[in-house]
Amino acid sequence: MVPTKLLDRVPTPIRVVLVFAALYIFLLGIGGMSASFKWMGADYTQQLIGSDSPPIVALFIGILATTLVQSSSTTTSMAVALVATGQLPYHSAVYIVMGANVGTTVTNTLVSLGHMRHTAEYKRAFAAATVHDFFNLIVLLILFPLEYFTGVLDVMAQASSDAFHGVGGAKLANPIKAITQPVLNGFTSFMSDLGDGGGFMLTISILVTFAGLLLMVKMLKSIMMAKLESLFDRILFRSPLMALFFGLILTILVQSSSISTSVVVPLVGAGVLTIAQVLPYTMGANIGTTMTALIASLAAIAGTDHGDAAAMNTATLGLVLAFHHVLFNVVGVALMWWFRWIPIKIAETFAAIAMRNRLIPLVYIISVFYLIPFLVVIVGR
Repeated sequence: MVPTKLLDRVPTPIRVVLVFAALYIFLLGIGGMSASFKWMGADYTQQLIGSDSPPIVALFIGILATTLVQSSSTTTSMAVALVATGQLPYHSAVYIVMGANVGTTVTNTLVSLGHMRHTAEYKRAFAAATVHDFFNLIVLLILFPLEYFTGVLDVMAQASSDAFHGVGGAKLANPIKAITQPVLNGFTSFMSDLGDGGGFMLTISILVTFAGLLLMVKMLKSIMMAKLESLFDRILFRSPLMALFFGLILTILVQSSSISTSVVVPLVGAGVLTIAQVLPYTMGANIGTTMTALIASLAAIAGTDHGDAAAMNTATLGLVLAFHHVLFNVVGVALMWWFRWIPIKIAETFAAIAMRNRLIPLVYIISVFYLIPFLVVIVGR
């Protein structure tokens, strides 16, 4: 890593360019991790999602599938497509989508491990990452039983779907994908030619992610921290509502809550942002990530023969599922908006505990996102 004293001699414009270069490297690493997990677990994930399961098992299928592919958008879009074509029962898909909300938080928790060498940074970054975990878990604990016993979200989703009857498909541009996909495609092709099954690519992607993360944090610290704090405080994160809106829009643009939430973790670690500023932004990201599945459902309807009533009814179920996902996140934000201090307090307390032993975060990630869901799915089946 470049020494701080040497960085101080580099002109500020160049350091700004290096920040964006580090961000690009970081995004490449995140994309490589996602591609690796998809490569290794694509068939298994499709088998997981495409099955009729009891609600609690379906919930953990959603968690496990999303941690395997590192993308809730992929899981929910796949579920919507399967429901729209009649290959997955709607009642199972609802809980798979709920689980995807929890599984998607693993990426930024993994990113926080890049700060492990510096205790103060690590504590802030780990708390910023896990506040997303605990927020989603609290929302799940409230809405899962509510939906199971009352079906209130289902009724609201059906009403929303009826209001959108006749709307065609659409597609959003993804700027992050546009600038990183050519490199990722080349790297994936190269790894495939070498006969790698995804494991070596995953290792390299993790190293690239952490390298970009460390470089970005180093650069941020060297570029007049006070001015950066002013930029975020006065503009992007000047109020909870502004932060929520920013997280919503950014996630819609990049079509990945994993990316939008992971980007702010190093900023908290560097002391540019606080966990209280980041949580509303994360809430916005939760809502923004639902747009991908919604667009996928509209596209499925547009591609269905409108003269085939049975096919249209099945395709419409995909739209109902997509609205269920939207409402799950919107209602979750509404319920927790005035109680944001709860997940913040839990995350800060857990981060303090994690600092006592560096193995605690690893055990937490493996058990919560992989081991427990895997065991529930195996036993449940």
